[in-house]
Amino acid sequence: MFAYVGCFTTAHRKARGKGISVYRIDATSGAWSLVEVLKTIANPGYLALDSQQRFLYASHGDGDTVSAYAIDPQTRKLKFLNQQPSRGDNGPHLVVDPGDKYVVVANGPGIAVLPINADGSLAPLTDAVVPPGKEGPYRREQGLGAHPHQVVFDASGRFLISPDKGVDATHIYKLDLANGKLAPNDPPFVKSRYGAGPRHLSFHPSRPIAYLINELDSTVTTYQWDTQGDTRGSLTPVHIIPTTPPTFVGDNTGAEIAVAPNGLFVYVSNRGHNSIATFAVDPKDSTLTPLGWEPTQGKKPRFFALDPAGEKLYVANEGSDTLVAFKLGAMSGKPVPAGLIIHTGSPSCIAFAK
Repeated sequence: MFAYVGCFTTAHRKARGKGISVYRIDATSGAWSLVEVLKTIANPGYLALDSQQRFLYASHGDGDTVSAYAIDPQTRKLKFLNQQPSRGDNGPHLVVDPGDKYVVVANGPGIAVLPINADGSLAPLTDAVVPPGKEGPYRREQGLGAHPHQVVFDASGRFLISPDKGVDATHIYKLDLANGKLAPNDPPFVKSRYGAGPRHLSFHPSRPIAYLINELDSTVTTYQWDTQGDTRGSLTPVHIIPTTPPTFVGDNTGAEIAVAPNGLFVYVSNRGHNSIATFAVDPKDSTLTPLGWEPTQGKKPRFFALDPAGEKLYVANEGSDTLVAFKLGAMSGKPVPAGLIIHTGSPSCIAFAK
């Protein structure tokens, strides 16, 4: 298995990264060995692969571009293909549509769509939208309007969901695959609590449920995902729970969220408490119950990812320049330190490939 690690690089972010690092992961020992470090456009903060793992795409923090790379099938090294403007000012997240026709990027003020050429390079964007919404505290404090922080497709590939911490809402769009245009769904969004700052969402693998981490108030909201009847593509909140223990009284912001492949557990990262919180999924109503908090052995865990087998969890501690591996208990679901720490500057994303 291979891992592609995006890192922040600029002084503006007080970053120490160099670009995108490629690692080979030993199947027996789990050890990581560095294949290459590719210097790239500044701040390749989020990475996404196409479904065939032939190409890799990067969005760039504090930037207005999306870049494309070809993956060598033998060495897994990267070759730069091209870059295209995203008509934004900050790219915290991007996704490839299930049919490998488009890259969709959260570009700062909104969402942009870029077609994928036959050779994996990117064509000029076909659409760029700025979602509506009333400003929340994040907008007022940071001088921002809408600020989608993620773009993710549901399992059907028909709906694009985008949590927006600028306007305290999660937007829902439909992507027209014929022309690369986005159309607001009906209903077009679901509101969050004022000041919650919705950041990232993860769907349950087998139930019509989605879990969303709210960055600013450090909570997780459970949503019913309805794609039936007259309310196609609607999110209905049914439960909310803090991401930190009740004894923690310090500052914290929520960052990443993921559902275990077996659907039994939900994981979130806390920046401030510097932990991975583990929640059990109720077998009846899918609400969450906290099981514990595991220290990430570092600072500012902006990102984490489960390996494809769902047996390990890797944390990217942006503030302490480390990737830390945890084994996941088969029965308990809880992360346990695996004794593996990889040192790399300001890591912000991990993308796994076979």
